[in-house]
Parts: sequence; C-alpha cells; structure tokens
Amino acid sequence: MKIGFLGLGNMGQAVAGNLLKGGHELLVWNRSADAAQPLVEQGATAVTEPAQAFAADVVFSMLADDNALRTVLLDSGLLKQLKGPLIHVNMATISVAFADELAELHAAQGIDYIAAPVMGRPNMAAAAKLNIMAAGSAEAIERVQPLFDLIGSKTWPMGDKPSSANAMKLAMNFMLVSAIEAMSEAAVLVTRHGLKSADLVQLAAGTIFPGPVYAGYGALIGERTYEPAAFKAVLGLKDVDLVLAAASQVSVEMPSAEMIRAHLQDAIDHGQGDMDLAVLAEVTERRNPR
Repeated sequence: MKIGFLGLGNMGQAVAGNLLKGGHELLVWNRSADAAQPLVEQGATAVTEPAQAFAADVVFSMLADDNALRTVLLDSGLLKQLKGPLIHVNMATISVAFADELAELHAAQGIDYIAAPVMGRPNMAAAAKLNIMAAGSAEAIERVQPLFDLIGSKTWPMGDKPSSANAMKLAMNFMLVSAIEAMSEAAVLVTRHGLKSADLVQLAAGTIFPGPVYAGYGALIGERTYEPAAFKAVLGLKDVDLVLAAASQVSVEMPSAEMIRAHLQDAIDHGQGDMDLAVLAEVTERRNPR
C-alpha cells in the first residue's frame, strides 16, 4: 500500500518506521526536513510539500497540535484540493471541536477521516505496542486495521464519530497527568518525613498501582530525572487546556484540572517546559518551601 506520513517527531518516527517494516511504500514529510533522513535510509521517500504526501492510498498525520494541523491542511488550502477515494488517519491529540470541524471538511471532499490518537511513550511506539483509539467510518477503519496491527498491540473502537476518539484520549491524558501530580505530592510528603521517594514509588508500583504510569513516571520522580523527556511538560499543558475546553463544551467542572494546569504553567515559567511531566515534583517542592 502507498502511505503518506506527516509529522516525524519521536512518536511519528517510530510509527512510520513500523509501517516501513510492514513492506509498505512510504512518502514522508516533516517541517524540519532532517527528521526524514533516518526513514529515508530505511527505504522511505522524503517529499518537500505536504500535498505530495497525500498522493497515496492512506495518509497518517501526527502533527503537534491544532495549530500545526490547521496550518498544514486548512490555511494552505490543501484539503480543498484533495479528493477521494482517500483515507486520512489523524493520530494527533487535538481538540474535540477541531476534530468535529475536520470530520465535516473531509466529508465535503469525499475523504474518509479517522481519528486515531494513541496511548504509549516513544519506546512503546518503537516496539509496536501502542494502544490505538480509533473512530470514524467502520469500513475505513477495517481497511486500515492491518496498518494499525503493524504499529499497535490493540485497537480500541470508539464509534463512527471521529471526535469521540479525541475525547477519550483527552480523558486518558488527564488521568495520566493527575497520577503524576499525585505521585509528585506524595513523594515530597515522604521525603519531608525522612523517607526516600524512590521507596514510595517501588512500593506503589509493586502493590496497589502496578503498571507503566507509576513504574515509569514514578521512577523519574524518585530519581529526580526529567531529561530526556518522553512527554514534555509544555505538551502536558497543551493537553490539559484541551481537556478544559472539552469540559466546557459539555458544562463539566474539573477543578483538579485547573489546579494541574497552574502547576504545569509554573514549570514552564521556571524554564522546565521541555522537561518530562515528572518535573511536577519540582513544582511541588517550590510550592512547599522548607
């Protein structure tokens, strides 16, 4: 199958690489052209314009946020130039409102639009163990399922409304950042009582909170190691803002999200925005001077 791929950050690189391993022809585009070189060495073809990546049967996009996708696809006029049959699989974490807008605009062009945000850090993407939340036309999802099988361990169906997948992804990311906030506060608490935060993390991950969140992010908090970042604090803030926007759409109050947003903003204000989300532990330290 001929596949286009836009957005070659840490996650995009890994996902695109696994599609290549599946024997597919891959056209790749990234705003910074250098990011395409490792995939070119694996057999991909780098293109200089996003429109060239859409000369395919299926196009995956994994751009940073609403603004990046809007710039590439809408402001440029690219989407209005495209026609079906074509499937666009958007794996980015975007707002629910923008997802609805994109679904409508794709339908007007006769293009199948699938929202397929994922759960998993870059190492899981490289190992093809992502969890994929997919929403859109059942027929289109069935067609790309073999591609999903190359990049993930499970596809979670979210119905035929694409934005449903984005709402679920935002809810999951909110739970993730909430867990990190809770670990950060608990870690500072035990250290002030003369205990080691690493011991707290090992106890939690080994008893009531097994799994990658407490074991993975907890280890970073226990060791106070925040770089290199798999999930930057600045991106966490972006996602919490999207959570709050989605909540506002349906008149849901989320006071803990407001608090976590303030803490993430604190990290950014102190020059820690490019550090891992686990840097919330440093925010807690600052907010609790000795």
